[in-house]
Amino acid sequence: MANVVLCGSSKYEQKYFLNEEFAGLPDRIKDELKIMCVLYTEDVGGVLTLEFDEEGQLEFCISSDEGDLLFDEIGSVLKIKQYREERRELLESLEMYYRVFFLGEQVDLS
Repeated sequence: MANVVLCGSSKYEQKYFLNEEFAGLPDRIKDELKIMCVLYTEDVGGVLTLEFDEEGQLEFCISSDEGDLLFDEIGSVLKIKQYREERRELLESLEMYYRVFFLGEQVDLS
C-alpha cells in the first residue's frame, strides 16, 4: 500500500497542495499545515510532502532536484526536528484522525 499524501509544498513550483480527501479538516488545521509546508520550502528549499504510511504515522518526505546547490540538507533536518517538537500535538492529532477516519481503527477513550 502506498503512502497517502496529506499536503505538500514545492520551492521550485512555488505551490502548496492539500489532498482533497482532507478538505474536511478544520480551517485552522489546514492553515497551520500550509504555513508549516511553505515556510519549510522557503527556508530550506526543495519539496516537502507530509504523508501517512500504512500504519497511519505521519512522515516528512523531502526531495530536491539533483544539482540544487541552494537546498539546505542540514537546515532540513533541523527544521523537521523543530516541527516535530513544536507541533507534536498537531501531528499526533492528525495521525489519530487518519487512523480513525481512513483506516477505520476504533478509539478507546476510557
